[in-house]
Amino acid sequence: MTDSFSIREARAQFATLIHRAEAGDATVITRNGVPVAALVPIHEHQALEDAADELLAREAEAHRGDDTVGMSELLADLFAERNGGGTAAA
Repeated sequence: MTDSFSIREARAQFATLIHRAEAGDATVITRNGVPVAALVPIHEHQALEDAADELLAREAEAHRGDDTVGMSELLADLFAERNGGGTAAA
């Protein structure tokens, strides 16, 4: 179950929110009612990081041997996509 807390509430209940994460519950942190962050169990964070790494590795493999794409271009494009942007190199 995912609950949400304002930044002020989260600050006041930080230890409780850490215990919730340890128990497997995620918490969304809001500012003025808008979600801005999430406190998640570490295994969920690690799974997201592993998935992102796998995606980046697949993208790099797809471009391996492509002489028209330089490493700096490839990395810029991958990080732009990962951060929600478009293509960095035009």
